[in-house]
Amino acid sequence: MVDDVTAALAGITAALPAGGEHRPGQEAMARAVGQAIARGRHLVVQAGTGTGKSLGYLVPAALSGRTVVVATATKALQDQLAEQDLPRIVAGLGPGAGLTFAVLKGRSNYLCRQRAAEVGEAGAVHEQLELVPSGDRVPGGDRVPSGDRAGAATAGEEPPGIGAQVRRLLAWAETTETGDRAELSFEPAARAWAAVSISARDCPGAYRCPSGDSCFAERARARAADSDIVVVNTHLYGAHLASGGAVLPDHDVVVFDEAHEIEAVMTDSLGSEVSSGRIRALATQARTLLPGAAGAEVDDVLEAASLVDDALAPWVGRRVAPEVLATGSDAPLGLAVERALRRLERLVASLRRVDGGGDGDRNDGGDARARRDRAVLAGGHLIDDLAHLAGLSDDEVAWVEDAPRSATLRVSPIEVGPILAEHLWPDHTGVLTSATVPPGLAGRLGLPAPDTDEIDVGSPFDYRHHALLYVAAHLPDRRTPDAEAAIADTMAALIDAAGGRTLALFTSWRAMHAAADAVRQRVPHRLLVQGDLPKSALTDAFRAETETCLFATMGFWQGVDVPGPSLSLVTIDRIPFPRPDDPVLQARRERAGGAAFRQVDLPRAATLLAQGVGRLVRSATDRGVVAVLDSRLATARYRAELLGGLPPMRRTVELDEVLAFLRGLG
Repeated sequence: MVDDVTAALAGITAALPAGGEHRPGQEAMARAVGQAIARGRHLVVQAGTGTGKSLGYLVPAALSGRTVVVATATKALQDQLAEQDLPRIVAGLGPGAGLTFAVLKGRSNYLCRQRAAEVGEAGAVHEQLELVPSGDRVPGGDRVPSGDRAGAATAGEEPPGIGAQVRRLLAWAETTETGDRAELSFEPAARAWAAVSISARDCPGAYRCPSGDSCFAERARARAADSDIVVVNTHLYGAHLASGGAVLPDHDVVVFDEAHEIEAVMTDSLGSEVSSGRIRALATQARTLLPGAAGAEVDDVLEAASLVDDALAPWVGRRVAPEVLATGSDAPLGLAVERALRRLERLVASLRRVDGGGDGDRNDGGDARARRDRAVLAGGHLIDDLAHLAGLSDDEVAWVEDAPRSATLRVSPIEVGPILAEHLWPDHTGVLTSATVPPGLAGRLGLPAPDTDEIDVGSPFDYRHHALLYVAAHLPDRRTPDAEAAIADTMAALIDAAGGRTLALFTSWRAMHAAADAVRQRVPHRLLVQGDLPKSALTDAFRAETETCLFATMGFWQGVDVPGPSLSLVTIDRIPFPRPDDPVLQARRERAGGAAFRQVDLPRAATLLAQGVGRLVRSATDRGVVAVLDSRLATARYRAELLGGLPPMRRTVELDEVLAFLRGLG
């Protein structure tokens, strides 16, 4: 197989638009992936920028004869695989290979025909919007904007703009072939989309749905089940594991691209959350389904939601100890959760007794039965999540997050490694790859050491001659009053020498706006600031206007690709250590004890710093400077660990040398 992989890769890369080129790192990666799949061994590959890692794993996957799921961390990479890389492989292998592939997204990314039919009924738009909990998570992972709060309009009215968006979505439902939200020509508000979509948590399944035969999500799942390679995002793979393997088709191999994101995504996906908004939404839905005699049960649940709200308020921003939530607890929060659980159990039992019509066949009860089934399913999941709170283990952490309208109680595993070791790696061959693989990642993800190989195939770019790393060792401690002014002085000098062409990365919104305000009046170049435009529009404008500067926060530290003359300087305001108040990381620090900084904080900072630095050189001809405006990278005892994860650029602490280098770029 290894020889076949090498030959196929050479043919496919030779047919690339630019004529292709031989990349030794890409070939080494492809051969290693082919061997790993053939032998059933797990593989972790660090493949530096420019390696061409997507073809490095897709070609051996295509030739393996196995069913492969590729999980990506970003939509941009998912689109690249489905629209560029996989079609090239299909063309390169020829029709005789019979290779098939599909993209599968979470159910909430597809329009639900049943909900669209229900909301399309006369006067139903406002009713459906009332069922969406404000401030809570809604299908797609969004949160409902506070300005879209259900019930904000008077009786019989629709919140401004939302109803019009829903009607526009209903018109689109009549013409779309896929129902995929990504095909929309506009970006609907979270509540508008939620009115015509459904999460996997609330869907009763195709058989029990009157619209099951024409369901867009089920069609997508059927295509995926018949494909050799299925492209998903990492969050969906996490949902697959959380469901016990009920989301994705059976597969032999899983490839995680952008593997440095796995730990954070799985921590989120394998947890749960409860809010008063979620409880109220179920009660509102139940009121439309239950006879008048059961109205008292709905009122009881609404009262319980208010009690949960009141009990959560003192805990916002704090961790919640398991004993606070344990059965028999006399703490106000534990009592409120227990009361909500018992009242919801009674309400769902009443819903189960409702005759939605028919004898159980999905076509007999119509819309009424579909709504009942959705409510019962949503109620069952909510009851399970509340019951779980009463018995949290020592391996879980609970905390309360603030939200625009109601606080949310969240639970996550402290470590995901043991879960993956039990439920993923024994039955699937794993291939994990990233331009930056955090130290110790394989162990934290539970990969079995005897069955796991790790390689680094490097990068084809000439970092030593094309890039310079500048650490501003002269800058004062960030905690001193004159630090911001000194940073602004240095940034202005660097931007002026670079002729604009700067991506300025910050670890906080406050620091970004302060720097933008200070620098804007001192340089003759246009400054774009995150928040002025959507992310894609900002990136497009930055790429198109070669002397423009872009000031941005954490969302731009990775996944931003601007090769060519528009980017000659990347500035990083400080070493990106994680927040000290993150509940999951707090719990991990407690477990690590005296080794917490080196086991928890330092690896994450090193990974994110490398991701930020990686924005500079995106092609073989790119040249420029990365300026880290944090003197600790030159003086701290841990600087070697941070510098060791960066590309092999020349380094300097001399500002004059950097300014001359930038001016020489032309």
